[in-house]
Amino acid sequence: MARPIAVLRPEPGNRVTASAIEARGRTAIRLPLFEARPLVWQAPDPSGFDALIVTSANTLRHGGAGLDRLIALPFYAVGEATAEAAKRMGFHVAGMGKAGSVQLLEIAEAAGVGRALHLAGRERSIEAGGIVAQVIAVYASDAVADVDPARLAGSVALVQSARAGARLAELVADRGNMAIVAISARAAEAVGKGWERVVVPDGVAGETMIDTAIALAD
Repeated sequence: MARPIAVLRPEPGNRVTASAIEARGRTAIRLPLFEARPLVWQAPDPSGFDALIVTSANTLRHGGAGLDRLIALPFYAVGEATAEAAKRMGFHVAGMGKAGSVQLLEIAEAAGVGRALHLAGRERSIEAGGIVAQVIAVYASDAVADVDPARLAGSVALVQSARAGARLAELVADRGNMAIVAISARAAEAVGKGWERVVVPDGVAGETMIDTAIALAD
């Protein structure tokens, strides 16, 4: 019998990923570890920047009206989901990274970006420096308090951020019967040791992570 696949990301992404897993005839455990909410922020003058860097679709979900002022900036995204959401909002996607924020910064720099604005979450991996001229937090992800880690026993868990990996490590003590599919090396490091197996697939696309999880679940 195939093992269930645990989806730990916040809503609405949790629902989307879980539905994709269920559409392939698998059992998904819907257990968000964080809940995203918008922060109050003010969009700066776009003339001071030559690109917009976004590493999570949550920025677009929770950024609000301030995003409209930045619509003319070339958009650099981590992952296909963020890129597609940006296109639907009218942004021009100039570049996309498939292997995390470090690769995205390299792509943007190679394209000639020198003063990027990074819109991000309150907890983030990119800070100002190098080609990133300014970082503004537009949303926060708060830990969900009433998580029952017993629901995860025997599952294959999708860990889609380093912060989620660290939270999972806090919650789960008995790890030998769980496998992990981590979105990056940082996320894999954050989950710690003792798991049955930790795999970092080649690429951050949602389908790639699901494919890897299904292979481990069989």
